[in-house]
Amino acid sequence: MISAMLRKFFLLVLISSCAVQMALADTIQLKEKAAITGKILSEKRDQVVVDVGYTVLLIPRNQIAKVSKSDEGELPPVKTSKASAPSESKESQQTKSGFYSSPNKPAPIRNVRDLVNTLGEAVVQVRTPSGLGSGFIINEDGFLITNFHVIEGETQISVEVYHQKDGQLERKSYKQVRIIALNKFEDLALLRIEDKDVPKFKYISMGSADALAVGERVFAIGSPLGLERTVTEGILSTKTRQMQGELYLQTTAQINPGNSGGPLFNMSGEVIGVTNMKITFGEGLGFAIPVEAVRFFLDHRDAFAYSTDNPSNPYRYLEPPSHTRRPTEGIE
Repeated sequence: MISAMLRKFFLLVLISSCAVQMALADTIQLKEKAAITGKILSEKRDQVVVDVGYTVLLIPRNQIAKVSKSDEGELPPVKTSKASAPSESKESQQTKSGFYSSPNKPAPIRNVRDLVNTLGEAVVQVRTPSGLGSGFIINEDGFLITNFHVIEGETQISVEVYHQKDGQLERKSYKQVRIIALNKFEDLALLRIEDKDVPKFKYISMGSADALAVGERVFAIGSPLGLERTVTEGILSTKTRQMQGELYLQTTAQINPGNSGGPLFNMSGEVIGVTNMKITFGEGLGFAIPVEAVRFFLDHRDAFAYSTDNPSNPYRYLEPPSHTRRPTEGIE
């Protein structure tokens, strides 16, 4: 009799202890609609360590929806890189890159006519004594991207910008253009307009070529054969066309001499590539440098900085990439 009463007493004590422990425990709500209850031992940048009584669990941060602590009440959801990206402001994203705009979420799809009117000011014509090409402005301070082969060996560069005024585009030529960085291997060049009393320039945002699917519509704006502000439309034929060890975007949008350095857009008006070459003996075979390579170039522009005092400036290295060039070894 006494033994039975003692067993009942100890059972009640154990249940009460567990109840108290559960009441004081922390709760971690997972994204898969499950929850873990235990004592949080430590919180690290990438994981949370929880004692659940019989073992210790390491829970990745990116799997946690929210954390409720027994002594603090419910906390706001734990932010992860994936979850927090859509809520970041454009200004925050620009601060991360420090140089160019890159939206955190896809912009709405629009038609080419409306996009051309919106983007017209930011697409420019790049002129040198030996030729011309295209380019696009990436921030309000007048920094712009073009192809390396457009300005190869040149220092006298001018940029034609079409400013919007009273509903019309007004051409303005800027003569003080400085070379900031060059990467011959990727056929990219970063320039800056440094004329006096320049306005704040309209600029274009960087999109994502990786997010685009083969077959989606794209369009290019440039100056083929000097015909400025020419718009061509097509589809993305492939995202992985390999040439000379580099991957290019292939498109049916017409690309011609003078288009080089201009932007290739998705239907949200974001740059997804920089047009740089075509196969001359075929039609609808244009190519562009993926915007991911452009971002890398811009993020590491100090490594590609141009200097007239540096004998190793990139323009001394390689010929511009060309699919039509054939090996000449053994040919007289």
